[in-house]
Amino acid sequence: MIGRLRGTLISKQPPSLLIEVSGVGYEVDAPMSTIYDLPATGQEVILLTHHAVKEDGVALYGFLREAERAMFRNLLKVSGIGAKIALAVLSGVSTDELSRLVHAGDVVALTKIPGIGKKTAERMVVELRDRVDATGVRLPATSNGVAAPIDPVGEATVALQQLGYKPPEATRLVSKVAADGDTAEAIIRKALRAALGS
Repeated sequence: MIGRLRGTLISKQPPSLLIEVSGVGYEVDAPMSTIYDLPATGQEVILLTHHAVKEDGVALYGFLREAERAMFRNLLKVSGIGAKIALAVLSGVSTDELSRLVHAGDVVALTKIPGIGKKTAERMVVELRDRVDATGVRLPATSNGVAAPIDPVGEATVALQQLGYKPPEATRLVSKVAADGDTAEAIIRKALRAALGS
């Protein structure tokens, strides 16, 4: 798995980038939200990546921010959404806004994103609602009036999901143990202790 690239940005031909790392040129597709914030060609760049192995080859997708990569991965889990549409979604709307639209169930606004029809928008609302609060994305106020925090709580929640906890369980564990000033690592450690009852 390739999870991160650090190298020289050789070319930008949206959505494709060419990044040279130790003499090897990596072709990476990225959403416009990442491409807008890249330095000029010839400069160093660090991208978080999603490495996809498909029937017809291997592909790399790059992101400047963890929230974007996490949202991209969540979008890929929605039936009917592939990498191309997921990139289009992230190019058309910020992760914050997408999270807000999903939680509001705003199908009409979602269908304004290129490549998203009504049925896909409805699936996004149903399938993403329980996932997007764990991507490190700022959410609107929840039913108890508290906004979901960004980092390190979001990082810890995502990490717990990677370890196999379901999103609601990961969120519950993190909210139970997180304290102001905790690092993501500290929250994960405390959450795992709480889950194991030690």
